[in-house]
Amino acid sequence: MSGKLANPAPLGLISFGMTTVLLNIHNAGFFPVSSMILAMGLCYGGLAQVFVGVMEFRKGNTFGLTAFMSYGLFWWSLVLLMIFPALGVADATPPAFMGCYLVLWGIFTAFMYFGTLKANKVLQFIFGSLAVLFFLLAARDFTGSALIGKLAGFEGIICGASAMYLAMAEVLNEQYGRTVLPVGEPKAEALTNSHPQQA
Repeated sequence: MSGKLANPAPLGLISFGMTTVLLNIHNAGFFPVSSMILAMGLCYGGLAQVFVGVMEFRKGNTFGLTAFMSYGLFWWSLVLLMIFPALGVADATPPAFMGCYLVLWGIFTAFMYFGTLKANKVLQFIFGSLAVLFFLLAARDFTGSALIGKLAGFEGIICGASAMYLAMAEVLNEQYGRTVLPVGEPKAEALTNSHPQQA
């Protein structure tokens, strides 16, 4: 039996990416929030990333553990923020307080971005654009600006799509044993499947 462990990062990346794209299609103003977004947030964006975080722990990847567990549980918390008021469990969160929530996630993501600087360029873009997304969404809630919210939606679609790209690149590049989809690997050191496996 081989001792090699599979790379769990593509699962975490694709679940994060697809769920982020769907939520931000809503933020961009195309569709209202629906049960589809809530279900994706709980199951794929949330549960799948938590599973991946556990697998990254098994691999000894602190960055991957922290990123996937955090963003998986972010999705759960976001969905609960939406459904608790509808269930009568708690009052709806005031927009300014929601802005504080998003600012904290933006700060966390900005710190995590610095953990990607020795990794590939696509991973850096994902974390950099995700930090921007959180701050734009916070600005929307602080100001009530629909324009900022729409801008955040389009930016979030790009962020989610970049995570989907990296997921498929890692799967296909490993499957074929060569670079099928480039990700901008660092030139100084070969980090194949050993770079921080995020988000």
